[in-house]
Amino acid sequence: MINIRRYRPGDEEELWRLFRNTIRRVAIADYTEEQVRRWAPDTVDPERWRQRMAGINPFIAVCDTVIVGYADVQPSGLIDHFFIHHDWQRRGVGRRLMERIHTEAATLSLTQLHSEVSITARPFYEAHGFRVDEQQTVDMDGVTAINFKMSKTL
Repeated sequence: MINIRRYRPGDEEELWRLFRNTIRRVAIADYTEEQVRRWAPDTVDPERWRQRMAGINPFIAVCDTVIVGYADVQPSGLIDHFFIHHDWQRRGVGRRLMERIHTEAATLSLTQLHSEVSITARPFYEAHGFRVDEQQTVDMDGVTAINFKMSKTL
């Protein structure tokens, strides 16, 4: 059973591993080795990552005691992070997190959600009613990659 809860201090290390491994094992289907290594490097400054996670305050998907995904929505409607553990892809975790984001959006009286979405995640977002507003090329520490600005009117 998958439960959704808010981020808690102490989740950071497991969230970093999930973030890094998901990009390295799932997004590699659509991006080069160099691109995924820039996007998800071998190491991260733990304090900077802790501040990042505390700042976005994500929803955490947990099965038993294992974090299997996380996603956030900001007061502006931005979905900044949305990552599902590589072993939990296509098992309903993303759907549950997206439902929780929509509930939070209603609580915040948002009229739109938006995100910058990878090639890999684009079909998932489209299945949840998002549309591509613009394809863009982003710079990741000197290496470029394509992603999509996507949005959904609520």
